[in-house]
Amino acid sequence: MILNKIDLVGDETLKTLRRDIEKRLRPGVKVLPARDATVAPNIALGLAAAVEDDLAQRPSSDDTANAHDHDDFESFVLTLGPVADRTEFLARLRAAIAAHDVLRVKGFVDVPGRDRREVIQAVGDRVQHYYDRPWRTGEERSSRLVVIGEKGLDRAAIAAVLAG
Repeated sequence: MILNKIDLVGDETLKTLRRDIEKRLRPGVKVLPARDATVAPNIALGLAAAVEDDLAQRPSSDDTANAHDHDDFESFVLTLGPVADRTEFLARLRAAIAAHDVLRVKGFVDVPGRDRREVIQAVGDRVQHYYDRPWRTGEERSSRLVVIGEKGLDRAAIAAVLAG
């Protein structure tokens, strides 16, 4: 849910409005604040769904020369090992999203014994996963996820939850 025109109210009013709105939303729906009606379209609409195809080239907020183009958000790429227990991993993913106010997660995981990548896409608490294309010859099999949230994400805690 996009909360627009936050630039027109003070900090305390914003906190009150946000609390009141969050009480009315279904669990897992995140409130995305927007100043001057500006929200990065790829975050608001989930555009560029093929982002999992180029995770290695995607800048994170650690890359100061190519930092995320919106100061209120940050993202980072998390590389994990193979995911043997998909059910447990998806439960950990949902727990990390809920506990750390993650807005989006996109990427793929390496499931041993499967010749295809498992794509993971999450918006709030809605998590989709499916197998897409086969791993390519010479392609490194690894689990890589882009985690997107508001500024101040606890990267270490999120990584710890997802690593199990």
